[in-house]
Amino acid sequence: MSRTKPNIVVTGTPGVGKTSLCESLVGDTGLQHLSINRIAKERECHDGWDEEMDSWIIDEDKTETTRFAVAEQQLLDAIEDETKPGGCLIDWHACDLFPESWVDLVVVLRSDSSILYDRLKARDYSEKKLQENMDAEIMEVLLTEAREAFEEEMVVELWSNGVEDMEGNVARIEAWIESWMCQEGQGKRREVGAVGGEGCLL
Repeated sequence: MSRTKPNIVVTGTPGVGKTSLCESLVGDTGLQHLSINRIAKERECHDGWDEEMDSWIIDEDKTETTRFAVAEQQLLDAIEDETKPGGCLIDWHACDLFPESWVDLVVVLRSDSSILYDRLKARDYSEKKLQENMDAEIMEVLLTEAREAFEEEMVVELWSNGVEDMEGNVARIEAWIESWMCQEGQGKRREVGAVGGEGCLL
């Protein structure tokens, strides 16, 4: 089945604004928001709850292949039918578990360290969880993961430090979706890049 709308993975360190971005895009584009955290809980596609890290365990340690591979496969099975026709915003703090054939664009949201720290503090994260997330953001862990898991032209890095950034990101992604659908209709390859004026992405 060919997709009629793109599937977009929105990833990044907790606190960078993934859910807010997805919710804004849902209203304007009609795409479906797939919150992996919610799906993992509701459909029991996890390997338990990590009390210290305050999150569902899906593929936190890939060296323990048996347990985590089962949880990961359960999650993929749970969302496969929804992603086949396209039109999904897949919201998760990791992206390399999703098959590249499912995905048309990977958006990695970033935030300045001082802004992210305040956001995570406001969530009452444990000191360990806060520090691990700060370290991951500073070291660009999720951006590197995305670039290693997907073709370079599929990955875009967007900053998310405030309302102005959010509005700009929504506008840019909406323009990309229009270009994707234009090029899909013409049978052309979709690429991430600058969108200028009317028509398809060049």
